[in-house]
Amino acid sequence: RALRLAGGRSRCEGRVELEQEGTWGTVCDDGWDMPDADVVCRQLQCGHAVRAQGNAAFSRGNGPILRDEVGCEGHERDLWECPATLEHDCSHKEDASVVCSEHQEWRLSGGQDGCAGRVEVFFRGTWSTVCYSTWYDTEATVLCRTLGCGDVLQRPAFRHTLPGKMTYMCGSLQPSLAHCHWTFNKSAPCYQSWAAGVICNGTAS
Repeated sequence: RALRLAGGRSRCEGRVELEQEGTWGTVCDDGWDMPDADVVCRQLQCGHAVRAQGNAAFSRGNGPILRDEVGCEGHERDLWECPATLEHDCSHKEDASVVCSEHQEWRLSGGQDGCAGRVEVFFRGTWSTVCYSTWYDTEATVLCRTLGCGDVLQRPAFRHTLPGKMTYMCGSLQPSLAHCHWTFNKSAPCYQSWAAGVICNGTAS
C-alpha cells in the first residue's frame, strides 16, 4: 500500500503516486477534491491538505493510471480504503496532486535576484519570515544549496512584515531546512529579533 508524492519541492507536495504489484502509477483528477487530498496528507504524516490539484500541476507521471473518481470522505486511514473506479478514460495530463500543510518551500525576496534577499518560508498555507536569532552560517548554507545558489556570502538582517515567524536550527548540513529542528510561531526565540536574510555566492538562473 505504498504511496508517495512526486515532482514537488518536498515530500509533502506533488503528484499522487500509488504502488500496485511493484509498479508505480497515478490517480486521475476526475472528482479529486480536498477530502481525498486530506487522506493522502495524513497517510504520509504531512498534516492536512491545503490544496487539491488536477491537470498534472506537478508535471505528468508515467505508468498506469490506477484510480479514477476517488471518493474519500476524509476520515479514511489510507487512499486504498476510499471508493474509486479502476476503469478510466483519463490520460496523464489529468494526474491528481496535493500540497499538504507540512510542506515547506523557500524564497529570497528584495535582493538582486533569487539568490539574495530576505528569507521567506511558505508553510501551512502562508508566507512567513525566519528569525535571525538562530540564523548562522550552517542554516544559511543549507538554504543557499537548496535553492541552487551555491554557498553563503553574507547574512543580512531585515524587518519582519509577514504574519508568521519560523526558527531553524541545523546541527549539520541537511538536505533542506525542513530536515533541521524548526519551530513555528513560538514567540520566545523571536522576541525582539530581526528577520533573517542571506546573500549566496551563486546567481539565479
